[in-house]
Amino acid sequence: MTALAEGTGSPGAARRNRKPLLQSEQSQGLALISPTLLYAFVLLVAPIAVVVAYSFWTQDYLTVERSFTLEQYRIALTEPIYRDLLLRSLFVSLLVSFFTVVLAYPIAYYISFHGGSHKSLWLFLITIPFWTSYLLRVMSWKVILGYNGVLNSGLMGLGIIDEPSTALLYNTSAVVITLTHAWAAFAVLPIFVSLEKVDRTLIEAATDLGDGPVRRFLRVTLPLSLPGVISAILIVMIPTVGDYVTPKLVGGKDGVMIATAIETQFKRGSNWPLGAALSVITMTVVTLMAASIVVAIRQAGKRVR
Repeated sequence: MTALAEGTGSPGAARRNRKPLLQSEQSQGLALISPTLLYAFVLLVAPIAVVVAYSFWTQDYLTVERSFTLEQYRIALTEPIYRDLLLRSLFVSLLVSFFTVVLAYPIAYYISFHGGSHKSLWLFLITIPFWTSYLLRVMSWKVILGYNGVLNSGLMGLGIIDEPSTALLYNTSAVVITLTHAWAAFAVLPIFVSLEKVDRTLIEAATDLGDGPVRRFLRVTLPLSLPGVISAILIVMIPTVGDYVTPKLVGGKDGVMIATAIETQFKRGSNWPLGAALSVITMTVVTLMAASIVVAIRQAGKRVR
């Protein structure tokens, strides 16, 4: 009986008894995450895989030939129009990301450090623009920047210009302004969350050590809030590269971006392989640019510290 008790109470017996329990817990964990994995695969991985597969096929008028070729990538990389559109799209997305963060950071800072008990109310007010349709907000900027729009009328009323200006609409600047307004709230939220995690005692310690407001912000608050800044940049930059509604409505021929070319190939051009190749190249370039931005900002944050 003593040997039996010692056998059942030995470490080896405990491990043997624990093993089925661990296997059961692993099975339950897999059962819980499997619907999520299936959902992600069906809605994310599978569509991207289809696009990648199409990019290696050939197009013969309206017939797609399922034979491996790099011809679509050669066209996408060598044709100047596609290269210029991609560079313009990246430039616009970087400008929009920069302006949204510049506008969103002071708002998030004020809410986090001076919002008091009304932080939830301030965040609620920020979401009000999303109560209206995105198309309606874009069209409102078309009215503001138009030839007979609000801005031209105001400038003429102040005597700054004698006649309406045509330089406010249907160009890259109009696209940047509209996208900055549309995505500003998306930049406020991650920056606010990051600022909320900043330890206030560190700021107090910097004050006790003689740092002024500017130096305290640059050495403590800004470096600690960089994760939120990085998230805001990525949240804004990645979707704006592929935006085609805004350039089509307020960009005109000078504001066309790569997404418009992709849409044209898939719809009016009926050239799915070329459209897929442009999509894959755009995704790859955006991924590399996003990774470079993350590394650069983190390195800059280390230098500030």
